[in-house]
Amino acid sequence: MMKKVMQLPLFLWFILVSTNLFLQSCALKPLAWTPPEKPELTSNTAENELLKSTEWIGLNNWYGPEDIAVDKEGNLYCGAHKTATDFSDGRVLKIDTTGQVSVFCNTQEWVAGLHFDSDQNLIACVPNKGLVSINPKGEMTILASEDQSGQKFLIPNDVDIATDGMIYFSNTSSKVPFSRLNARKIIFEVKPDGGLYRYNPNTKKVESLINGTYFGNGVAVSSNDEFVLMVELTKYRILRYWLKGDKKGKTDIFIDNLPGIPNGISRRANGSFWLGFSTKRNDLLDKIQPKTGMKKFIFGVPLWLQPKQEAFGMIMHLSAKGEILKTYYDTSGKVVSEASSIKEHNGFLYIGGDLTDHIGKYKLDNQLILEQ
Repeated sequence: MMKKVMQLPLFLWFILVSTNLFLQSCALKPLAWTPPEKPELTSNTAENELLKSTEWIGLNNWYGPEDIAVDKEGNLYCGAHKTATDFSDGRVLKIDTTGQVSVFCNTQEWVAGLHFDSDQNLIACVPNKGLVSINPKGEMTILASEDQSGQKFLIPNDVDIATDGMIYFSNTSSKVPFSRLNARKIIFEVKPDGGLYRYNPNTKKVESLINGTYFGNGVAVSSNDEFVLMVELTKYRILRYWLKGDKKGKTDIFIDNLPGIPNGISRRANGSFWLGFSTKRNDLLDKIQPKTGMKKFIFGVPLWLQPKQEAFGMIMHLSAKGEILKTYYDTSGKVVSEASSIKEHNGFLYIGGDLTDHIGKYKLDNQLILEQ
């Protein structure tokens, strides 16, 4: 059979490739969007090589520690998928304090956001399942699979928990299930989808806080529960939803026009935030976003021929007011190729990645540790 396929005349290959390109292009319904001019990397965003001292914690041939959580004993947990490009099956891994890796829960899906609640249940965002709770025995219970309007949580992305126990989480899409191709589809189309949500563990009800976001991603609650942040990956910005005060129930922009593709965000004990980036801004992507025809053409090209994510390590330290305090880089991407999430614990930053086969471990300088 394979031999016959390989012997197809050239014109038939052309027809097959052209048909696939056409059908794939038609599947994309993009809107035109003009990104703001990319900011120069100067002052607190000037390039450096601070992340090159990062160490690696191996995952026994698993990939994709998109988010990282730490239990009371100091053990690490992360989601993982089978290979660098195969997201079809997944687990939650446990890495104990000696570096031993084991499967904590067989979720059968790659897991994105993770956060421990006060009872040491691991609250997780699992594609195609929704918001789930995994007890200390590794048993999984689905908390919410759709919002109050029946919109499915097909790509729940990140989660954080306020001091009152309320669970805040993002959903990237209620229209398409997760896949590498659909992630690009969401970025290219630039259409509002998914949103930011609050789950009440007492009433077991979901409330929509922001409806329709542009690749809603990382979530972090402020230290005093005054507001919750959500990363909008496509728009290179972070939204802020106010939970208290005169602005309660309102949404504004915490920081805009970031120099990279933002992903995960986490809060420090002193109220500031760590922001991780998948990579730096891509000039080609910025140029084609206003051009719907070009986006359709590129999307129609087989995935393996589409532009690849550039390996580029980038972490930003933000104040509680959204000011850039410092940026950390590995411009070569050889040590830190991406930073999808950042978890601080005992003087180290633990760095996640969608495509990596390890967790990064970066030692903070003593002055920064003392600021906690």
